[in-house]
Amino acid sequence: MSDEIISRQPFERSRIIAGAQVSMHFSILMEDGRQVDSTRGGQPAQFVVGDGNLPEGFERVLIGLEPGDDGQFEIEPEDAFGAHRQENIQWMPEGRFDGMDLEPGLIVSFAQAEGELPGVVQRIENGKVCVDFNHPLAGKRLIFDVSVISVTPPANRSSD
Repeated sequence: MSDEIISRQPFERSRIIAGAQVSMHFSILMEDGRQVDSTRGGQPAQFVVGDGNLPEGFERVLIGLEPGDDGQFEIEPEDAFGAHRQENIQWMPEGRFDGMDLEPGLIVSFAQAEGELPGVVQRIENGKVCVDFNHPLAGKRLIFDVSVISVTPPANRSSD
């Protein structure tokens, strides 16, 4: 056996790029530090960058990170779940909710051609129900706290 080195190629860690499969733990925090979602303490999130599982603004801050990297990133509302839009708040006749025990905070779902559309009952007044169809985190600046576990480059992924 020879001690001769045949090839000397540096070990290169995979960085997150479009199309890469990523495994990571994350927490989403409000500006005041309240946690609204987290994978920590459970199974890590697994996704392909660009597959639509994360809003683009969340994916954008991950580009270039590699396994072992930790980071906290401020995400502006327009890069997270969008601005809170007044036109997404609608008044509906209470009769449309026949048989439901309505109260503020109740999440109701409406069938759409594209699937279900959830809304949150805001208040009930004079036989009408105010429903907010904005995402609950719309209009909020968020902190995205991540710990990258593994990255598989697009060329190395087996087809699903």
